[in-house]
Amino acid sequence: MEPLHEGMQVSLASRHRDRSDKHYEADFADRWTQWHDEHERQRARPHGFLAITGLHWLDEILRRFEDVPGAWSTTLDGVDVVLGENEELNIEDVRVIEHYHFANVDEQGTTAQFGDAIVEVALRDGHFMIRPRDPNNEVRVRYAGTPTFEASLDWVTHGRLVPFAEPRSVSVGASVEGLSQVYMSPGEVQFQLVGQEFCLVAFSDDAPAELFFVFRDATAGDTTYAKCRFLRADAPDSDARVILDFNRATNPPCAYTDFATCPLRPEGNDLPVRIEAGEKMPLMSH
Repeated sequence: MEPLHEGMQVSLASRHRDRSDKHYEADFADRWTQWHDEHERQRARPHGFLAITGLHWLDEILRRFEDVPGAWSTTLDGVDVVLGENEELNIEDVRVIEHYHFANVDEQGTTAQFGDAIVEVALRDGHFMIRPRDPNNEVRVRYAGTPTFEASLDWVTHGRLVPFAEPRSVSVGASVEGLSQVYMSPGEVQFQLVGQEFCLVAFSDDAPAELFFVFRDATAGDTTYAKCRFLRADAPDSDARVILDFNRATNPPCAYTDFATCPLRPEGNDLPVRIEAGEKMPLMSH
């Protein structure tokens, strides 16, 4: 599966207070602006997903790719790279030449550096892949920012987590055709918005203090990215309450690059209303 942190590096800076808190309302817009500015900085970091130059699926045949040194293949327990003359990688501050075996590769992956670039080595849906990331990649260099709707407290709502009897595995599609991913879900969050009742399937991130949602609404393909948007929320309080701030709905990495393996929304996470909050389509197409 694609790690939930990919493309979502900015967690909520502090717990939301009750909407009736006048101080919360007073500095709401400033805190949202600070949050989105930091999200944009993280999005454009040197080795973030805007820097990805390719997505290469590996098999047992040694193959070379133009955007990374070496010839790459898979073995029963990992990934091999064979480096040619004048080629090298830096792995955990150790210079590697000739040959290296990446063992215990998982979805979180590992990285190796070459020059200013890195290569990510990871597992997706049982298949090994590599993704080089170059700070000079044109997508990153030309990135012009992401427009947003104006932040408003009208899009902040209280919900309630209705847990499943036991956390369950939820299989979803991915932005790469034919790829599926599985995430753990503790339950559904029920909430009211624009005078209607809704619920969203929640995913559990590696950070136990947060929930993660992949959803789509009636703005999809119009003013927001067609496939889905992401939303994070603090974990439920002792009364199972969750605050959903749709002003912090963000684009997935696949809105910016064809080389992302983003999860798509699970069944039931289509909202039949326009959520005019959060991020719109990015300014730069790919």
